[in-house]
Amino acid sequence: MRIRCKPWAKPELEACPFYITDPKTCKGRWEMQFPKKQPLRLELGCGKGGFIAQEAPANPDYNYVAIDIKNEMLVLAKRKLEAAYAEKNIPMDNIRICIDNIMYLSACFAETDRIDRIYINFCNPWPRGKHKKRRLTHPRQLVQYRQILDGEIWFKTDDAGLFEDSLQYFPQAGFRIRTMTHDLHKEPALCYFETEHEKMFTEMGKPIHFLIAEPDPDVPAEALQEWMNTYERNG
Repeated sequence: MRIRCKPWAKPELEACPFYITDPKTCKGRWEMQFPKKQPLRLELGCGKGGFIAQEAPANPDYNYVAIDIKNEMLVLAKRKLEAAYAEKNIPMDNIRICIDNIMYLSACFAETDRIDRIYINFCNPWPRGKHKKRRLTHPRQLVQYRQILDGEIWFKTDDAGLFEDSLQYFPQAGFRIRTMTHDLHKEPALCYFETEHEKMFTEMGKPIHFLIAEPDPDVPAEALQEWMNTYERNG
């Protein structure tokens, strides 16, 4: 879906105290962007902020960075976050938002920026063959995440094709899948905060696919780096 340009979005974001203007300047220094040193979590592709506006204020003992590629989307997330924190009457100390192209996440995060958890919620499935490398769960992306990840990746999608491919992508990139379901809402113990897309797809009767993956300690970092180098050479 094409997003209509909102000329006011960028100025509103730049005036926001929890907006990071240039995330590349934070590389190796993310813990310094928050008043308190505590575990850091990322949402990749936060969209309108329906998830992060629930997750971050509910967990003040974690710091959060929510990333999207469009000003027009992120400004809506900013407003939802402000409303959510105001409703709880708590300071917005543990949330930062920024614009970035997630395909080049390693330009913004160093290996010293340790991440406790990464959320990928209803990302673009890029179904056409030549576009699949743009997927946020493509091995090229997962290898980048693994270099900074201490904990887990939580991945949700309504797209069965993307999910089936991702079940292969994660092991290829040195992850093991710890939990997996093809119908999240039939397993209430695995459910957590719903996104706008999740609510919409559920109302349409579409099942939600979900997995939790963690770095496989039996896969050496050298093997992943060699895989990454080969992929970059071959495109």
